[in-house]
Amino acid sequence: MPTAIELASPWLKERTFASWREEFDRRGYLIFERVLSPSRVAEIRGALAPFLERDLTGRNDFEGLKTNRVYALLAKSPLFADLAIHPLALAFAEAELGQSCLLSALLAINLHPGETVQPWHFDDGGAKVPRPRPALGISAFWAIDDTTESNGSTEVIPGSHLWDGQIVEGAVRPADFTSKAAPNPDSDFGNRPDAVKLVMPSGSLAIAKGTLWHRGGANLSDLPRLIITPQYCAGWVRQLENMSLAVPAELAEKLPERARELIGYSIHPPFMGHVDGVHPKRLLQAQRQVGS
Repeated sequence: MPTAIELASPWLKERTFASWREEFDRRGYLIFERVLSPSRVAEIRGALAPFLERDLTGRNDFEGLKTNRVYALLAKSPLFADLAIHPLALAFAEAELGQSCLLSALLAINLHPGETVQPWHFDDGGAKVPRPRPALGISAFWAIDDTTESNGSTEVIPGSHLWDGQIVEGAVRPADFTSKAAPNPDSDFGNRPDAVKLVMPSGSLAIAKGTLWHRGGANLSDLPRLIITPQYCAGWVRQLENMSLAVPAELAEKLPERARELIGYSIHPPFMGHVDGVHPKRLLQAQRQVGS
């Protein structure tokens, strides 16, 4: 069976995967433009539409008080599994985190006009391992809408994945998860001359190391900005989303095999993740036999 790296070759632009990894190691992020076709993007929009129509906004400054977040996407439609197991994203996740990596989260983020900047953070910060260190997570950002200079494109600080434990101005604080007050949009709030906005057309993919400092930008346009972000973690790190509860077994059984492995129906060697001493995929096999 071809590896994820081999399957990713159509998007590598005649460069070797090793050269892309060298750039990834140096900058901490990559952008691949127009990976998804417009028809595929339209399908994704259609699958998300019923959940975005509920217009549930964030509960705090970190989620975004003018932002829709749709969590547990694998339980919403199997269509989203294709983004989680896309070979281009998966090639970098597996190369960084190992074949036993897991899907830590899979959510849609829809920034409405007037949304303010998010606090600076890095995505694998939940793993309390001192920096500098290798990334324990990889985040992918699929642009469903064009992400532009003005509509809230994700901002990154190139090279910050290599930093030690220094804290940047405007970094996320515990209060940001409880505060209902957004930052003053007229203040600098941690604006940095070395920050770069991930500007890319619809259908594009950005990949970032879990140690890279970044934030969602302010939406100064008059239209929303929609992305989908699968986030991966090392096989021994706890996932952000509790996938075994978010994706019931009867739905997991219908997912592609690699997607099932990513949500936890797999083993991190030698036996981390077992269920009552056996491989967790045996649970799905037993369920299939009962239902037959």
